[in-house]
Amino acid sequence: MKETDKIEPLLRAFHNECDAATSPEEWNAVRVKYLGRKSAIMEFMKLLKTVSPEEKRVLGKAVNKAKAEMERALEEKKSDVESGSGQRHPDWTLPARGVLPAKVHPLTTVRRQMEDIFIRMGFDIKKGPDMETEWHCFDALNIPETHPARDEQDTFYLNREKMVLRTHTSPVQIRTMLEEKPPIYMIAPGRVYRNDVPDASHSPVFHQVEALAVDENITFGDLKGVIYAFLSELFGNTVKTRFDNSFFPFTEPSAEVYMSCFCGGKGCSVCKGSGWLEIGGAGMVDPEVFRAVGIDPEKYTGFAFGFGLERMAMLMYGVPDIRYFYENDLRMLTTM
Repeated sequence: MKETDKIEPLLRAFHNECDAATSPEEWNAVRVKYLGRKSAIMEFMKLLKTVSPEEKRVLGKAVNKAKAEMERALEEKKSDVESGSGQRHPDWTLPARGVLPAKVHPLTTVRRQMEDIFIRMGFDIKKGPDMETEWHCFDALNIPETHPARDEQDTFYLNREKMVLRTHTSPVQIRTMLEEKPPIYMIAPGRVYRNDVPDASHSPVFHQVEALAVDENITFGDLKGVIYAFLSELFGNTVKTRFDNSFFPFTEPSAEVYMSCFCGGKGCSVCKGSGWLEIGGAGMVDPEVFRAVGIDPEKYTGFAFGFGLERMAMLMYGVPDIRYFYENDLRMLTTM
């Protein structure tokens, strides 16, 4: 048998062992066996010194080709065994990998809870477009053109037709009052947009849940009662509420709504030592808003209020940063 005839069986044996390697240790054993100092390839290299020039030319070419083929195959195999995928055939006796069960996102969970509470209180759920006219988003809500909220640094303007990405879900209230006659009891959950720089408490995209009630003889006491009933149902009967004077163009009088902190009023890092948490704005619907939608302010009164959905979820689950809701971290699903 010629020496060159021994190379083909050697390559077959090499490829069989190389393919079967499933760990870095097995891969290295194959490398040493076929390309090490005492390997068959090295024996062929030593043999070149003893053959005739014509045989040396033929044998040398075959040996170098075989060596290059082995080196290439080992290099390709190396990445497989290092990543743990070097096993050619699956081991069916191994236990299956765990599968995470499907779970609702915490924002969706809190939104559904809020919607359920309001539905049981007699409110309807209304929806509207994310892209709104300036009239629905600002003018009809008694927000003047000089108001800072209408600046481009706060609002995303879309085109010259005075279209914007809604900065609140209040335009849904306007559309509902234009389409329906009182009495009206509704909530408007949805996504809103502000030209904010993302940080722990701000996001350019977030969610609101706003409520509106329009009927005869509605008072500020009704507003306080509905908010207290809602918060008590969502956070527990021990919750307390507080209303501080404020100003919003679309409500008069207006108030900022606070609820007692989970620390029981003792003061903690969540409430910054005050014992209270600001959760939203509220007030009686301004008569100018009623006039804009064709409702008689002499006959009807109403209240409106709104809460940030992310703010509610952060309080319920103890999430310190609003960005956690949007970073696709599976721990937000597995731990809540």
